[in-house]
Amino acid sequence: MRVLGIDPGLTRCGWGIVDGRPGSRPTAVGVGVIRSSAELDLELRLLELHTQVTALLREHRPDVVAIERVFTQNNKGTAMGTAQAAGVAALAAAQADRPVAWHTPSEVKAAISGNGRADKEQVTLMVTRVLGLSAAPKPADAADALALAVCHVWRGPAQTRLRTAALTGGLGAHVAPRTLPRWQGVAR
Repeated sequence: MRVLGIDPGLTRCGWGIVDGRPGSRPTAVGVGVIRSSAELDLELRLLELHTQVTALLREHRPDVVAIERVFTQNNKGTAMGTAQAAGVAALAAAQADRPVAWHTPSEVKAAISGNGRADKEQVTLMVTRVLGLSAAPKPADAADALALAVCHVWRGPAQTRLRTAALTGGLGAHVAPRTLPRWQGVAR
């Protein structure tokens, strides 16, 4: 499975691509940061982000896009920009007919380090070790994006099976099977 991890942000949006499957060591395919100038109007910054995420989707053809779920932060302006960036990344994935998986920061930290409260340095160190990289990915946004991708490689298939079981009534929930896959027919 190939996963594009997105650590959303307007000024720096980290991205990382890994190949792997649960129970095995994933392989890094690419990593980087999409940058936009704070001097640009918001709509142009979002357009630049959309253009670059779309290019990554075309070039690397991931099976799924894993995006960090945005939580309220102390700085509401930062939270708003982060949420807008996450929405643009999700839109690009939908336009490319790729499913989106949302992971919380604590879920990602727990998956990569075993500690849901790990700091950025611990996450970067574990990403470097897990992926067997010769150097730590920089900046931290890039390492966080790789951590998101690894988290999804390891946890995503089980989460998808649980969600599918719930949607088809396998876990006591009554939902018509026609709702699977959830993105089918949306753009028609």
